[in-house]
Amino acid sequence: MSLRPDSIPALPRDLRALAAIDLGAESCRVSLLRWHGDRPCITLVHRFRNEAVHIGDELHWPISLIFDQLLIGLRKCAEIAAEGIRSIAVDGWAVDYVRLDDNGIALADPFCYRDQRTVAAEEKAHALISAARMREITGIQLGRINTAYQLFAEQPHLRGRPWVNLPEYILHRLGGARVAERTNASHSQLLDLDGNWSEEIFAALGLDIALAPPIVQAGTDVGQLRGPLTELAAFKEARLIAPACHDTASAIAGIGDDRDVSTSDWAYISSGTWSLVGAPLDAPVNNAQSSAANFTNLAAAEGKVLFHKGVNGLWLLRQCMDAWCAEGATITVPEVVAAAEAVPAPAHLIDVDDPDLLLQGDMPGRINAHLRRRGLPELDPSPANAAAMASLIFHSLAGRYAGVLRLIEHLSGRRLKHLYIVGGGSQNAFLNRLTEEATGLKIKGTQAESSTVGNFAVQLATLERDDRGERSQGNSAVSAWAVRLNNASSARA
Repeated sequence: MSLRPDSIPALPRDLRALAAIDLGAESCRVSLLRWHGDRPCITLVHRFRNEAVHIGDELHWPISLIFDQLLIGLRKCAEIAAEGIRSIAVDGWAVDYVRLDDNGIALADPFCYRDQRTVAAEEKAHALISAARMREITGIQLGRINTAYQLFAEQPHLRGRPWVNLPEYILHRLGGARVAERTNASHSQLLDLDGNWSEEIFAALGLDIALAPPIVQAGTDVGQLRGPLTELAAFKEARLIAPACHDTASAIAGIGDDRDVSTSDWAYISSGTWSLVGAPLDAPVNNAQSSAANFTNLAAAEGKVLFHKGVNGLWLLRQCMDAWCAEGATITVPEVVAAAEAVPAPAHLIDVDDPDLLLQGDMPGRINAHLRRRGLPELDPSPANAAAMASLIFHSLAGRYAGVLRLIEHLSGRRLKHLYIVGGGSQNAFLNRLTEEATGLKIKGTQAESSTVGNFAVQLATLERDDRGERSQGNSAVSAWAVRLNNASSARA
């Protein structure tokens, strides 16, 4: 991947390091970008496991533990970067949020989007405003996990408190203003296609729009770092930047394809707990067909739109692994993948988006129940048959990807030729091969930590703009920085 000489970003005037926080539903990362001469080098400094926890019958994120681990990672960054750290930015998963007390701290551990309280809330919400109308306003894939249904499901005593989505909460907790970055806000089912909170949806659901955070664009400086970290010399005058806070938007910004998006022929799969299958467009596609197919028009960096559909992802395998480990198995994911590649292809595929397969617990049993409902033969759910179960999952995911990508071509009028795969699932070479075979698209690049690259690319574009004294970001600034980061031999997390 290369850039025209006139579009190569100049070396920043201030060569202090940058820090990127990536929040993941299974693991979180803190990374550091430093300059070796004129070469940007990214290092993974701290990674820790993350998982939702049960509090009674409810499913929550342990936000205090997450924040404490992030502070550990940032302190490690300070120890490494003797030159100092110029800025910090945070991206993460969408839809989940934190209610705040009077000091801007979480009132309680926030709900996890997989909590089942929204099953009933979604139906009740649509009695007040139809699913079709919500879709028409927002252009977003309908789903009970979206922020609108979560806010609607809350107890009345919490509805009077201000809230902020998780990545922006971390920025706020570090000292930044309370904001809603547009790429993240666009996945809430509360934002209209013009980029404003929808007064109609807030009113219909009885939600106070005044409690929603102000919307800002990707690349907004939200303030200066405050708190105990500022006692460290490395963090003197460090800025807090809202990147593309939605990790998918950040990951696609990290691809850095430097051709004009309006003439591009590439699609993407953000492969992880979820699989997001789509293509970058200049404008939303929100017609009757895209609504019927339940596609999302996610806001993207640089004013673009990510037209994609969410597909159940490697959550299926992770849940199976958890079930097998509970039975005493010690098999690892690489071992399962290798074993799956060695067995015959399954005779039938599962619908990976069956609602029952989105729920937690006993995934081998859930898959067999799904097969049974369809009149198909069940599989041995034990760890001894992990290879066949994993093979079924991988072939089914690849088949689903192919179907979604064909729909994208039809709905967008584009002819796709290339496919980028980003996220942790990009490391699964077997699934990548199946995907290439099923879709007929050439996989042009894979990168596990593309969200980190996109996070840094937005930071660099923002700081470059500030160095030049410009008010607005250039159309290709983020893409240009992403290409430069990807071309740097050590730009890997």
